[in-house]
Amino acid sequence: MIETYPSAEALADAAAHAVSANLAEALRLRPRASLVATGGRAPGPVYDRLRDGPPDWSRVIVTLSDDRCVPADDPASNAGLVRSRLLQHGAGRAHLLPLWPEPEPAALAALLPFDAVLLGMGEDGHIASLIPGDPGLEDALTTQDLTRAVPAGLGNPPLARVTLTLSALLDARAIFLLIAGDAKRGVIERASAGADLPVARLLSQARAPVRILWSPHHGG
Repeated sequence: MIETYPSAEALADAAAHAVSANLAEALRLRPRASLVATGGRAPGPVYDRLRDGPPDWSRVIVTLSDDRCVPADDPASNAGLVRSRLLQHGAGRAHLLPLWPEPEPAALAALLPFDAVLLGMGEDGHIASLIPGDPGLEDALTTQDLTRAVPAGLGNPPLARVTLTLSALLDARAIFLLIAGDAKRGVIERASAGADLPVARLLSQARAPVRILWSPHHGG
C-alpha cells in the first residue's frame, strides 16, 4: 500500500512523473486539465521537477488543497509557494485559481473532477487543513460543499485558513499523498488500522485512487 523510495529525490522524481503523466493524459482527452497543489515541505522538489517538463501548462489550471489567510508574499502562503516553486519556466503559463482571499465556487466546481491532487500530511494525521481539534472538522469531512473556513489557533503556524473539504479532494482521478520519515509512516499505519484521523477518511474511501509515496528521508 505504501510505495517506498530510497531518498527524497527519488520520491520527488516518481511523484513528478506520475502527476505529469496524469495531466498529459487529461489533456489528450480534454481541452483543460486541473491540478490541486499543496503546501509544506514535501511538494517543493516535485514542483521543481514539474515546472520544466510536459504537459502543455498553458492548458492547466492549478488550485490549492488549502491556504492560510495571509498575503501571497507571506512565507506562510501556500499560493506563494506554488508561485515560486511551480509556476515558473514552462509551468509559468498555467493559470492559478487561489482559495484566498475569496474562493470562487463556480470556477472551482468547473475543475471537477481534478485530474491530480497532491497532498502532504502532518504528524497529527491532518491533510489539507482538515485538522484534528477543529470544531468544524466533522462538517468539513462530510459536507458536499467544496470549501470550508478554518479558524485561527490550529495548525502550524496557527493562522486562519481555507481548505478544500474531503468531498472536494475525493472528486479526483488520482490523489498522491507524499510523506517522509518514520513518524509519518507510523501515522499512516495507525490510520490504516482504524485510528480516527482525517487521513484515515482518505485511505478508507473507494471513490478516488490514492497512492502513498514515502521516503525515510526528508526533502526541501
